Amino acid sequence: MAGWSRVHEHDASGSALAVAWLRTIHLLARPVLGVPPDVLTGCGVLSALAAVWLAALGGDALWLALAAIVATGVFDGLDGAVALRTGRARPLGAVLDAASDRLTELCFVAVLLVLGAPAGWCAAMAVLLLLHEYVRARAQAAGMAGAGAITVAERPTRLVVTAVAVTGAAVVPGGTPWTDWPWGTTCAVLGTGLSVVGLAHLGVGVARAFRRAGEPGDERR
Repeated sequence: MAGWSRVHEHDASGSALAVAWLRTIHLLARPVLGVPPDVLTGCGVLSALAAVWLAALGGDALWLALAAIVATGVFDGLDGAVALRTGRARPLGAVLDAASDRLTELCFVAVLLVLGAPAGWCAAMAVLLLLHEYVRARAQAAGMAGAGAITVAERPTRLVVTAVAVTGAAVVPGGTPWTDWPWGTTCAVLGTGLSVVGLAHLGVGVARAFRRAGEPGDERR
């Protein structure tokens, strides 16, 4: 927990769910401690790409797509766990991890697209999630300590929304019972709405962080 909190600049020890997830990931990391973290990062990207392909096939392949989405989340945790436990955490690895996170999240949006979501909603969701991460990264580069705010639109939410879309399409192929929309559409609308709320929450958190720290106006770019 201490190592994870230091790397991510966020103390998650107060969250029972976060603690349980990190314990599980570190247990799963034991058999793969000899694998370079960057290889695990690459596996996460490949599993996300596989999820898009499998979702496009439809039918029983949707269950394999769900497994690929879950695997993407597991690989995302494993690379960091292995890096921490083997002392191989490095700045370049953090950059590669962040880039792979954005690539896999764009794959999640692509999954919604192949499940019937309109391209406009998918584009809006993609722009908002990228803007969410860009705002946080720029704020941290400008001196903000921590994450600014943990919002409802963080990476686990994006993964869960995509997993719900795939599961729904597998179980009820005709669409969501309450709207008759394809599952991709329903989850794209949901994801976009959560992203709007999350971006607003993050903006407030960033503003508060800089007010507390006394933001130097002449350092803005």
